[in-house]
Amino acid sequence: MARTVARVIIDALQELGVRQVFGVVGDALNPLTDAIRTSEGIDWIGCRHEEAAAFAASAQSQLSGTLGVCMGTVGPGAVHLLNGLYDAAKSRTPVLAITGQVPVSELGGDYFQEVDNDLLFRDVAVHRATVTDPGQVPRQLEAAVRTAFAEGGVAVLTVPADVGPLEVPGDRPLSFPRSRPVVRPDDPEVWAAAELINAASRVTLLVGQGARASRTEVLALAERLAAPMVLTLKAKEGFEGDNPYQVGQTGLIGNPAAAHALDSCDALVMLGTDFPYRDWYPRGCTVVQIDVRAAHLGRRTPVDAGLAGDVGATLRALLPMLDTVHERDHLEDARGRFAQWQADQARLADPGHDDRPAGRLRAALDNPGDDVRPEALAAAVDAIADADAVFTSDTGMATVWLSRFVTMRGNRRLIGSYNLGSMANAMPQALGAQLWAPDRQVVAFCGDGGLSMLLGDLLTVRIHRLPVKLIVFDNRRLGMVTLEQEQNGLPEFGTELDNPDFAAVATALGITGIRVTEAAGLHEGVRAAFATPGPVLLDVLTNPQEVAVPARPTLRQGWDFGVAKAKELLNGRRD
Repeated sequence: MARTVARVIIDALQELGVRQVFGVVGDALNPLTDAIRTSEGIDWIGCRHEEAAAFAASAQSQLSGTLGVCMGTVGPGAVHLLNGLYDAAKSRTPVLAITGQVPVSELGGDYFQEVDNDLLFRDVAVHRATVTDPGQVPRQLEAAVRTAFAEGGVAVLTVPADVGPLEVPGDRPLSFPRSRPVVRPDDPEVWAAAELINAASRVTLLVGQGARASRTEVLALAERLAAPMVLTLKAKEGFEGDNPYQVGQTGLIGNPAAAHALDSCDALVMLGTDFPYRDWYPRGCTVVQIDVRAAHLGRRTPVDAGLAGDVGATLRALLPMLDTVHERDHLEDARGRFAQWQADQARLADPGHDDRPAGRLRAALDNPGDDVRPEALAAAVDAIADADAVFTSDTGMATVWLSRFVTMRGNRRLIGSYNLGSMANAMPQALGAQLWAPDRQVVAFCGDGGLSMLLGDLLTVRIHRLPVKLIVFDNRRLGMVTLEQEQNGLPEFGTELDNPDFAAVATALGITGIRVTEAAGLHEGVRAAFATPGPVLLDVLTNPQEVAVPARPTLRQGWDFGVAKAKELLNGRRD
């Protein structure tokens, strides 16, 4: 018996190992969702918003390295996928979005809900196709999946409402080769890079996500060169734990030790990173960059040697050509500065910080309501979470506190919207992560602004009884925006949020809600949240005045911040 277009697609997804498809049902998708209903081993996860569906699919793809799948029906349903798909595209992870469309006979006639999907997804997708004839399905689906894997991006397959139920003529098995070749530069290029590195005396490594599969080689390089290792946020996973060379992150969320390790080097070796912030790169030093994507070489800072290839394979060729550095002052200085910064941060995370004389003075000025310090909340979660927990974080201050106070030790995993920088990603990504790994602990660091955006998908968490722990940094602010305003001399404006009691909202939705309103109740609240089976939302009122000092603060930033605070005081915006 011939298979329908919908059946061919769903059977192929099962062959690819897809276990869940995320989306919102709609008429154009009915043949596809019915094919899922009658299949074993693949589930439909109905979300309340297509954006959440796309974030969840992207999360599964990033964590598994396989294909994530989401669906949106004709018109508005497809449009709603866009933000989550942009996050997948910027994260370079393979996601297949299957979208509905008006009947073929109505295409191009401005029919009800008709949207030009080819135009809509042109910027976000590495592959786009519309099935207008059932015989096209095998070839178009193969091309979509192959391209998503080969280029690490989003493929969009549009299926009009009247095509899904049609039988496929000449039905055949589909083929999905997904292996990627391991490439490295030619030996002369590697030798040239080795000579540049050997001529340096103070080498610093800047390590990104693209090096995570090559931990052994990267650590061997750091040992050979006695080089401190600055990590991008995405490289926390894989390189932060059990690493005697790492000195944390640089940039606005980073620390002064990492910034100094970069500024004081005479050679920078970039490994699998496209770190975008040009102002944080050192100047006047030799730069060697290794990246599997040749287009990344030299686009953030000029390079003296750019090696296009797999980081691990390239380092295996490079290491025998490098001299061993016996002078370890550069590494020890960076590690010493990092240890001092960590000690200073630990004092900020101490629940008793505001009880000390200096802390009491600062608290009287900045935290008269005895709100919880966000540093203390992040540190408390770090201490209790499992060694193989999966963490997600909303863009903004929640990510800052995770970056500084949560360590990716053991087999912990970490994802967030770290390239697109979207709000509202942490909860739906946690949804996808928990379905991907039902036996692992999943912890979402949610900003109050981000959680509010897709609040409806708490119902998806409840319906599927996903035991995620949603940690809400409830500072009643768009905190990162406030900081951006103030460091430019502008008074806070438009960032204050009139939040509900998020714990009460969760309780009303059938999720355990716990609220912490003062520092004394923090550890009891965190322990209760992690000890309670099933999904839990922990709503913690955090101090909105807490500031994250950047890795390299300037006098101008300090002056502008003071000017902003003075304006706020004069405007009566502070008690």
